[in-house]
Amino acid sequence: MRLRFRDCVFDSDTRQVIRGGRTAAISPKAFALLELLIEQRPKAVSKAGIHARLWPDIHVSEANLGNLIVDLRTALGDDARSPRVIRTVPRFGYAFAASAVPERGPGAAEADAARRDYRLVWGTHEISLDPGDNLVGRDREAIVWIDDDSVSRRHARISITDEGAWIEDLGSKNGTYVGDKKIRALTRLPNREVVRIGPAVLTLRALKRTGSTRSTRKGRRSR
Repeated sequence: MRLRFRDCVFDSDTRQVIRGGRTAAISPKAFALLELLIEQRPKAVSKAGIHARLWPDIHVSEANLGNLIVDLRTALGDDARSPRVIRTVPRFGYAFAASAVPERGPGAAEADAARRDYRLVWGTHEISLDPGDNLVGRDREAIVWIDDDSVSRRHARISITDEGAWIEDLGSKNGTYVGDKKIRALTRLPNREVVRIGPAVLTLRALKRTGSTRSTRKGRRSR
């Protein structure tokens, strides 16, 4: 099973988590904990249930689980004060809180991109989206560059996977809207869906590849 959540890819077959294109440093026990939470999502798993899975027939201090959670959050870039991946359920246990989408093995997104051409239509401009993650924001290195003070430098991320297009807000100050709704988790973008970020109104187009040349424009300055 391969799942993408935030900037991570969980792979139960290789027993790895890839974060930002690199293998995250996760111990076997921490990986087993993450696997359990993912299997049971969105349900919370009790501390007793976690102990039974990770340390069967062995008595260990409760601090072991707490330390394991700390290590796992660190490896995944999660924050205990504002968790987006591992949620603490007071006096009970923990739950996997991130939105996750299925993903095939390496090269799957590239193979899908060979069949479909994903673009954002912004006024009279078309912006090509690459397989994988595409940054949207005020950062000049963003694939979709929106030069407006209402837009955060790293505002949102559009991911092109073998399952289609997905968008996630990156903690922006003014939010990301799909249709008329402000998104709070990873959200699928169907063909012709409208995304609103600051003054920019962007429409996703998923076109079957016909061999024509793709647009190479990275973005444009908003007025």
